[in-house]
Amino acid sequence: MPSISTDPVDYNIFGGHPGSRTRMQNPLVYSGTLDEFEQNDLTPVIGREFYGLQIRDLLRWDDQHMKDLAATISQRGVIFLRNQDVNPIEMKDFIVRLSTLAGCPESSGLHVHPLTEEGSELGDQISVISSEKQKKGGGLTHQLSDVSRFASAGWHSDITFEKVPSDYAMLKIHTLPKTGGDTMWASGYEIYDRLSAPMKKFLEGLTATHDATFFNDEAERLGNPLRKGVRGSPLNQGGELRTQHPVVRTNPVTGWKSVYVNKGFTKRINGVSKDESDILLNYLFNLVTQNHDAQVRFKWNQNDCAIWDNRSTFHCATYDYDAARAGDRVCSLGEAPYLDLGSKSRREALAA
Repeated sequence: MPSISTDPVDYNIFGGHPGSRTRMQNPLVYSGTLDEFEQNDLTPVIGREFYGLQIRDLLRWDDQHMKDLAATISQRGVIFLRNQDVNPIEMKDFIVRLSTLAGCPESSGLHVHPLTEEGSELGDQISVISSEKQKKGGGLTHQLSDVSRFASAGWHSDITFEKVPSDYAMLKIHTLPKTGGDTMWASGYEIYDRLSAPMKKFLEGLTATHDATFFNDEAERLGNPLRKGVRGSPLNQGGELRTQHPVVRTNPVTGWKSVYVNKGFTKRINGVSKDESDILLNYLFNLVTQNHDAQVRFKWNQNDCAIWDNRSTFHCATYDYDAARAGDRVCSLGEAPYLDLGSKSRREALAA
């Protein structure tokens, strides 16, 4: 794993870490190479489905096709590919290439979840998403079930408790109930655009604390040691599982601003009183959970895949089933979150 610099930031950004900067000098510009493939936007704001594509074939695409795919995922938030014949090794190869061409820092690799068992059959970088595992008491959903009976408590972005969180993630569902078990995604771009101008300016000066120290208790209860070594970036190691990120961040692939707090891991907005923090966070969480027109809902079939940009989306599974539901997820790591004060909102960029 390459070492990282600690040189001070010398340009107009808020937040971030100088040792884990994006390599993107400018946002990716879609060149049109994907126009030949059948596709459909699932809502005006978020989500696109491609038809007839196999990830195994995408691995042989040239760099421009892959860059256009990265731009599409980051602009639309999440894409869906049906009936995929792809194994975990190919999933890892694909997401690494996608993240690399989208400008991830050289120090960023694939994430190792703190609760991943050492010697896992699928490898350290594959997280098994399993309803049976959740029933035994493991992970975010179990922790949230102890404090809330609202299904919306599960909305989150992946691994925001890390100093260098995820850019892209891919999930393949291979086992699913006859009905139920959908997943919803919401657009952080759209949430930002729904804020008033004074509120945008206020939130752009704040950071928030993201905390998953409860994983320490989960690891002890499950009888598996917490993964305290390097988890895909030199900045992601140890057992603290707590960090601070800007409340509003810039996605370097699009150059668009997004709200970056989530119910699963964000505990406190810093620099304000706890009462003020609670009010602000509840308002932002409500914007995510109560605006169905900022969301897309996907009904899985066996072996379907979703690929999404964690920097600008939130997601939540619907636990409305009893039968087994399982899949494999891989997360690449991007840059340390930052806000470029000169970046635009999604609506501003599309209007221009």
